[in-house]
Amino acid sequence: MSEITVTFKGESITLQDIDLAATTLEQLSSKLSELTDVVPAMQKLVWKGKRSANTPASTLIEAGLKPGMKIMLLGSTRPEWDGFKQEESEASRKQHILAQRAASGPSKVRSTSKPSSSTAQYRFQQIEPLPHLPRPEEARKILSKLANDPAIQHVMAEHKFVVKLLTELAPHEHPNLLGLNENSGQAIKLRIRTDAYDGFRSYPDIRRVALHELTHNVWGPHDNNFKELNSQLNREVASYEAAARTGSNILGGETFAQQDYTTEPETTGGSFVLGGARASETPMTLEERRERAVGAAMRRLEEQEKEIEEACASSLSKDSA
Repeated sequence: MSEITVTFKGESITLQDIDLAATTLEQLSSKLSELTDVVPAMQKLVWKGKRSANTPASTLIEAGLKPGMKIMLLGSTRPEWDGFKQEESEASRKQHILAQRAASGPSKVRSTSKPSSSTAQYRFQQIEPLPHLPRPEEARKILSKLANDPAIQHVMAEHKFVVKLLTELAPHEHPNLLGLNENSGQAIKLRIRTDAYDGFRSYPDIRRVALHELTHNVWGPHDNNFKELNSQLNREVASYEAAARTGSNILGGETFAQQDYTTEPETTGGSFVLGGARASETPMTLEERRERAVGAAMRRLEEQEKEIEEACASSLSKDSA
C-alpha cells in the first residue's frame, strides 16, 4: 500500500493505503470528488511523468504514478459551477442594458473594494524597483499596478500564491531574460524596461511574464505540468476580465464594475480588447462575448509563450525547483 499527496487550491490532501496496481484513475477521481466536491468530469490531474495514453480504466501504476508522488488537482467545485450558471442566468437579464453601454463606449470606474482578510496574505508582499536605474518612481508605479491588478490578485488568492518580493531585472545586466523566479516565490524579477532605457515594456507583456513566473512557484522545468498550470492561470485572468467587462460577477462571488482596460498608454498594442456591439448590430450574448475574449487571449498567449520560455531562467536554476 502507498501514500499519495494531492494539492488542490494550495491545500494538501493525503491519501493513504492506496494500491497503485489495483486502483484506477476513475476510482481516484471518484475519491477526490468526495473530498473536494469537484465532479470527475471537471477534474484535471497533473503529475510528473504523466502518460498521454491514459484512460479512466488505467491503474495508477500504468498512468505513471509512484509511491509518495504529488498530484495537482485543477477544477471547479459544484458550488462554484452552480454559482456560475446562476450568474449566467442573471446576466442574460441585463443584456439590453449592457448592449446600450457597449454602444456608448465603456466608462472607466475605479474599484474601491479591498481583498478580504482571508485572501490578503496571498500577494506580492514587497515591491522594490532598482534604485540605480532611471525613473525608479515610474518603475515602482508599474510594479504596484501589477501587484494590485484585480485579475492577478484573484489568481494569487485562488492558488494561494505568496511572493515575498516583486522587483525588476536590468536589461543591460540580464539581456537575455524577461523574468526570474527565485526559490519558488522568494522573489520574482521582471524586465519592465526597454533595452534602451527610453521607456517601459507594455503592461500586458509584463503581466504575461509575471503569470509565467508565478507558475514557477509550483513547477520548475518547462514541462507539460508547467504548461498546464500556466495555461490555467492565463485562462483565469482572461475569464476574470471578460466577466468584468460584461458586468457579470461570476468569478469567486465577487462583483465587478465595468472598467476600461484599453485606454491606458502602457497597454496599447497588447491589451485584451473586447469588441462591444454597435447600435446597428445584434448584440452578442454574454457567453459569446466571454468565449471570444478568452479564446483570443489564449491564442495570443500560445504565440508568445515560446518567447517567454526562452527568456526565463527559472527552469534552469535550483532557485525555482
